Formats: sequence, structure tokens, C-alpha cells
Amino acid sequence: MSPARNPVIDCAGRSTRDINRDIRASLGPGRRVKVRNPAARHNLGVALLSPGAVGFEGSVGYYCGGMNDGATVTVNGSAGWGVAEGMLSGTVEVAGNAGNGAAASIRGGLVVVKGDCAARAGVSMKGGLLLIGGDAGYMTAFMMQRGTIVIVGNAGHALADSMYEGVVYVGGEIESLGNDAVVKAPSRSDRQAIAAALEEHHIPVPKRLKKVVSGRKLWNFEHAELETWRAAL
Repeated sequence: MSPARNPVIDCAGRSTRDINRDIRASLGPGRRVKVRNPAARHNLGVALLSPGAVGFEGSVGYYCGGMNDGATVTVNGSAGWGVAEGMLSGTVEVAGNAGNGAAASIRGGLVVVKGDCAARAGVSMKGGLLLIGGDAGYMTAFMMQRGTIVIVGNAGHALADSMYEGVVYVGGEIESLGNDAVVKAPSRSDRQAIAAALEEHHIPVPKRLKKVVSGRKLWNFEHAELETWRAAL
């Protein structure tokens, strides 16, 4: 590896294990690692436990940036399934679109997808912030426990199904709400915070926002709500 402060890693002809080993060895405070020719490989930039920045020049495959804890990962392209899955802290930003399960089970940090997200974005989120500059597919925020999701465009079927806590903001239309999800009017401070987060990442701020939260009917079982529980299973 080059001792340069801003090293360049070329993926061509190399194994994923070797690429990730070089990325980890290159990270550090103030370091910026450039990764060329990712060619939609899976599992790039996973389990990064040091500060520093990693930039992928092209699209990546499944699980890029998964289990991140402190690094800043950018993808100048699109990402496959599970981008940033299980992230603890740091930032993962995708310039294009993302596949199923973007930001699944993250506990903290920031995930930005400037294009569209496929199904189940933010599934089982336990903290953190997910910004989606386009549309989101069906069952976004399924079983979400904490955190915030912002969808600038439209949301698909069964939004926030069985969400325990957390909040989802939608700028466009909602195809349908999931079990125990309810719509409330966002406060002025909500709108200001969302606008600031979107503007920081050069994402257009929607003119209107819907705020989706848990109705809390599924928090505790009551026989009178048996049909609601059956629908959630």
C-alpha cells in the first residue's frame, strides 16, 4: 500500500477481501481513500471501524458500508441490497438509487440515498437518520423501533407497518399505511429540522410533509384488538 495521505485503491483483478483489507489499512483521521472500478462488487467497505472517508467511483453491490462505525462512505453511483445495514455511526451516502433494505437495522449515523430506494428501506431501524431524495418502495420502515426516515418523493404500500417507535416524513403520496401507522401534522420545528438536513445534502425540500408515527395499538395486546394483531402477523 502507498503511504500517501489520500491513497487510491483499484479493485480490478483483486478479491473483495484484499480490497477491504487495504481500505481498512488506509483509513484514519483526515484520510480520504478513493476506490476505483468497484464494478458492482458485493460487501465492499464493510465493518469500517476507523474515522476517515472512503469514496467508491462507481456503483456497488450488496451490503456496501454495512456495520460501519465512524467512517464516511460515499458511492458515486447506485447500491444494491442492504446498503449500510447494521451501521452504528458514521455516514453512508449514495448518489444514485439503492436496492432492498437500505439502512436496515441501523442504530445510529446517517444514510443518504439521493435517488429511489426499493422495498423495506429502514426495516427494523433502531436509531439514526435515513434521507431518501426520491421514492421509497413497499414496507418502508417495517418494524421500525427508533430513528427518523425522510422520503422526499412517494412511499409505497404498507408504509411503517408494525412500527414501534420512530417517525417517517413523506413529501409525496402514500400508497397505503401499514398496520398501526397513523398520519399527523408535522410541527414547525419538524419542518425546519427536515429542511436543514435535506439542504445540507443538496436534496430539494418538499413543499408539504406528512408525519407518520406509531398508533401504539400493538404495544400491548388487548382482546378487543385481536383483528389488528392478526393483520400484523
